[in-house]
Amino acid sequence: MKRIFSLLTVLFLASVSFAQLPADKIIGVWESEASDPKLKFEFFRSGNQYFGKLLFASSMFEEDGKTIKKDFKNPDKSLQSRSRYGIINITDLTFQEGDYTGGELYNPESGSTYSLKVKLKSETEMEFRCYMGISLLGKTMKFKRVE
Repeated sequence: MKRIFSLLTVLFLASVSFAQLPADKIIGVWESEASDPKLKFEFFRSGNQYFGKLLFASSMFEEDGKTIKKDFKNPDKSLQSRSRYGIINITDLTFQEGDYTGGELYNPESGSTYSLKVKLKSETEMEFRCYMGISLLGKTMKFKRVE
């Protein structure tokens, strides 16, 4: 009886882990490759959606190189005094058919928000596609997982 219970527990845990594993592969810290500005995000899940917190942008510092800029171009005036560090600027990504779609990327440098699709090329490589309107009119950026 003990063996059957142990086996059922292992099978249940394996099935739960397997069901969540593909979508959750995005969770973690990612940094851009060969882009300007250099970016680093931490992805996390909340409910059935994925979000990204800005950890670093080479353009996020004042001229002294130490002071983090405020979000002064944010269309919401109540957010213009917040620091750019740690803002959740990737929102509402949903995992469907192997890709993350339906998301938005807020760019504090311009105050603009773009549609976003994310595709994992491997466990350590990711591509962002940011665009306004249609995906053809956008920019693709490559990211690598930070260990």
